[in-house]
Amino acid sequence: MSKSLPNLRLNSPITSKVIGQNVAKVRKERKVSQLSLSLSLDMGYKSVSVVSFAEISLKGAHFNIAHLLQISTILNVPLIEQLSN
Repeated sequence: MSKSLPNLRLNSPITSKVIGQNVAKVRKERKVSQLSLSLSLDMGYKSVSVVSFAEISLKGAHFNIAHLLQISTILNVPLIEQLSN
């Protein structure tokens, strides 16, 4: 019998919150402001509130996989670090 991987739902509130906290932690360690990150991301909006809301999962905001891949490059951190508890 093979073991299956757990179903990871990136849009669930708990997971989105953990991912947002991970992004915020790394961003602060790298001394990158929310404004600088938001200007570097291709999110459609150039606003601090977009990054801020996603970091704290406010109003259901979250980073999608494309954002997380961009953030990995910008902050020079492996994607898996953003997705782990």
